[in-house]
Amino acid sequence: MLSDPRGIAVTAASAESVARLEATIAAYCAFRKDTGDRLKEALAADPHLVMAHLLRGYFMLLLVKRELLPRARQALEAADAAMRAAGSTPRELLHRQALEAWIARDETRAIEVLETILVGDPRDIVALKIVQYLLFYSGDGRRMRDTVARAIAAWDASAPLYGFALGCHAFGLEECGEYETAERAGRQAIELNPADIWGAHAVAHVFEMEERTEEGLAWIGALAPHWAAANNFAFHVWWHRCLYLLKLRRYDEALGRYDSEVRAESTDDQLDVTNAVALLWRLEQAGVDVGKRWEELAQRAAARIDDHMTSFGDAHYAMALAAAGAPGDVARWQESAGLYATHVRETQAVVMRELGLALGEAALAHRQGNFARVLDLLLPVRQSIWRIGGSHAQRDLFAQLIIDAAVKAGRRDVAQELLRERLAARPDNLWALDQRRLIEA
Repeated sequence: MLSDPRGIAVTAASAESVARLEATIAAYCAFRKDTGDRLKEALAADPHLVMAHLLRGYFMLLLVKRELLPRARQALEAADAAMRAAGSTPRELLHRQALEAWIARDETRAIEVLETILVGDPRDIVALKIVQYLLFYSGDGRRMRDTVARAIAAWDASAPLYGFALGCHAFGLEECGEYETAERAGRQAIELNPADIWGAHAVAHVFEMEERTEEGLAWIGALAPHWAAANNFAFHVWWHRCLYLLKLRRYDEALGRYDSEVRAESTDDQLDVTNAVALLWRLEQAGVDVGKRWEELAQRAAARIDDHMTSFGDAHYAMALAAAGAPGDVARWQESAGLYATHVRETQAVVMRELGLALGEAALAHRQGNFARVLDLLLPVRQSIWRIGGSHAQRDLFAQLIIDAAVKAGRRDVAQELLRERLAARPDNLWALDQRRLIEA
């Protein structure tokens, strides 16, 4: 039995196999474009490398496309074959359980298993990254913070990939409003590795929430040269830069960067599409003519109507379809989402039933100018919208939508109450201050 660089037992044929697995894991942590190539090299060198097969299954699921579920299942079956041929460790068996649960779309069970792994092996960076991802899309910021915090206590700077663990820690802290500690951890991650785009992203969130707009622009601008090897997650960090530009009312630049960075490629990746939807909506609210850009997003969303992989993604798809004026596709989404919520037994189906359907219908109502209907749909559930997942910065789209609807529906009392609540948490938030001036004029 061999061990990885953090002292965790690995079922592998040789030290070279372990090294290739480690290279894959490091590339995954860094959001590198060549992560898949490194995984292929690891499996070519050792076809019975159990953890590499399990990683392949995880990677299929991280692409957030329902048609890739069979390929994730194939990876699980390959891991089973490797275990029969070469054996396995207790940790690898637990990873197998987590992968199987996730393939079955039982994210609740997958999270529980991954947390169990971290109790025994807190330096398992794969378990740490995957559980943070799943907790992120469950919206449970406190559990995300605490799960990572428990694990990080067993790390120190001598452990390889420690910086990536710090980046995870920073993000969990930020989502719980512990901005000073989050910034410190994120900056430390960048000191260890300036190419750590997740650590940089965590600090970008701090700047967003604390309204430190110019600092945010400078932060991203200084680190961007280190991200040449990064995958499409870079588009999301560019999205953060555009949020800063909106606050500075540099609308033309934000729209230009939408085309050159945020939507530089017309992909159907969920994160890419949600970035674009959220930015276009904000630009329109600022009075910017976005032209026909909604049509491209609606085409991508229409192809994903039946996916229902996350309620977070679904809400954005519905918004794109409504914005493009595609009533047939909107109706198809409503029918598909309703059937999913009613007849499917998956973790996300519950969220769709209790929140996702209302968000999708509210997006349509807002686009049609039926602002009172938006309030009827979302005011009763607004305190639970966190359950669709995403970050505070991402879900702020829906907070803004509710306030905007209140203003346009003439519900000044509702708008004032929501703005007081928002400004109590973020007293320097420029968007909220603008809205307050609007209703007080």
